[in-house]
Amino acid sequence: MNVYEASLKRLDLIFSKFDNVYVSFSGGKDSGVLLNLCIDYIRKNKLNRKLGVFHMDYEAQYEMTTQYVDEVLHSNKDILEVYHICMPFKVTCATSMQQGYWRPWEDSLKEVWVRDRPIDSINIDNHCFDFWNDALWDYDFQGKFSHWFHHEKKAKKTCCLVGIRTQESLNRWRAIHSERNYKNYSGLGWTKEMYPEVYNAYPIYDWNTQDIWVANAKNGWSYNPLYDLYYQAGLNIDQMRVASPFIDTAIESLKLYKAIDPNMWAKMVGRVNGVNFSSIYGGTTAMGWKNIKLPKGHTWKSYMFFLLDTLPNDVKENYLNKLNTSIKFWKEKGGVLSKETIEELKGLGISLEVGKTTNYNTDKLPVRMDYLDEIDSKDFKLIPSYKRMCICIMKNDHLCKYMGFTLTKNENERRKNIMEKYNNIL
Repeated sequence: MNVYEASLKRLDLIFSKFDNVYVSFSGGKDSGVLLNLCIDYIRKNKLNRKLGVFHMDYEAQYEMTTQYVDEVLHSNKDILEVYHICMPFKVTCATSMQQGYWRPWEDSLKEVWVRDRPIDSINIDNHCFDFWNDALWDYDFQGKFSHWFHHEKKAKKTCCLVGIRTQESLNRWRAIHSERNYKNYSGLGWTKEMYPEVYNAYPIYDWNTQDIWVANAKNGWSYNPLYDLYYQAGLNIDQMRVASPFIDTAIESLKLYKAIDPNMWAKMVGRVNGVNFSSIYGGTTAMGWKNIKLPKGHTWKSYMFFLLDTLPNDVKENYLNKLNTSIKFWKEKGGVLSKETIEELKGLGISLEVGKTTNYNTDKLPVRMDYLDEIDSKDFKLIPSYKRMCICIMKNDHLCKYMGFTLTKNENERRKNIMEKYNNIL
C-alpha cells in the first residue's frame, strides 16, 4: 500500500466514524492536497454531506495565494461549508525588535491594510465566536475554533483534518508521535484528542514532498501557482513554503516578495515594522543568528546585556523574564539531556547534577546546572547558555521559541483570567 492508498483508508475511517469533519486549509501545498483528497473522496463515494473548510486569512500574503484559495473554494461550493476567518488575532512577528506581534485585519490600522477584507469573511464585525478575546494568538484561535464548531454543529464526534507531514520538521513529528498529554482515537497514532469528542487527524503525515507533487500531477489537482514561481526563483521543492511572511521561518524568503508580488510588497513595507530591513539582511549575518560572532572584549553574557540595552524597556523586560525563568528552571528542576550529551559535558569539565528519573516521557535524564557562556555541542539548542539567549534577541524571537519556550506561567495565567472573565460576561 502506498501513501495515497493509506490516506484513502484513513478517510474511510474518518468519514464513517465522525459526523462532523472539516479541513484546515491555508493555501499551501500540503493542506491543498489534503483538501483535494477529501473533495475527491466525497464526490467519488457520493456522500450526502458537506465538508467544512477552516481558512485563516492573514491579510498579508501573495495575491496568487488569495486567488488560488478563492478559486478552490468557489469551484467546490456545492459540497463545502467555508469558514473564512479574518479576525485580528495576535501573530508572531520576527521582523521587528520593538514589535513582538502584529494583528491582521486590525480595525485601527484599516488605512494600511495590504488588501481589502473579503466580503464573505467572518470578521470582528460579524463573528459569533463565544471564545473570542483580543489576547488570543492565531494558534489559540485555531484550537478553540474546533471546540466551538463541535458545539455549533451539535455534533457527536468532530474531526479537524490537518495537512502536516512529519518530514517537514521535528516539531511536526512530535505533534503527531509524542505520547505526552493527549489521547488519540481508537489507538490511531495519527489522531489527537483536542477536547472530549473533538480530534485532530493527520491523514498525510507519512507523505514526503515528492508524494505531494506526484499526487497533484496524477490526479490533475489544482495547486497554488506560487510554487511554479518559487521553482523559477531557484528554490528546491523542500524550500517552498507558504506561511505568514513575518514569522521567523519566513524571514529568509521575505525578499522574494519584491520580485514575485511587487504590488503586495509595497503595501507590506508600510504594514509591519522592520520588513524591508529583514528582506535585505534576513539571510546574512546582519540578522546575527546563523553565523553569529562574539565582538572583541565581550563574553556572551556581557554581549547579551549590551543587546538588551539597545531595546525598548518593555521588550528588554520580556527577554529578562524569559532568561530568569530559564535560569531558575535549570538550577531547581533541570532539563532533560541525552546520556551522550551528559558525558560530553562531563568531559568538558562542566559541573552538573544528574538525576535518575523524570516526569517527562523520555529516555533522557534530568540535569541541573548553571548557565554557561557558550558550548560547542551538536545539542547546543538544548543546553542553557547566554549565547543561545543572544541568538533569540538577534532573531527577534520574542517568545524565545529557540530556547524551547512556549507561554510562561504568568502568560498562561493571564490568558486563563481573560477567558474566565469573558465566559462570565457571556
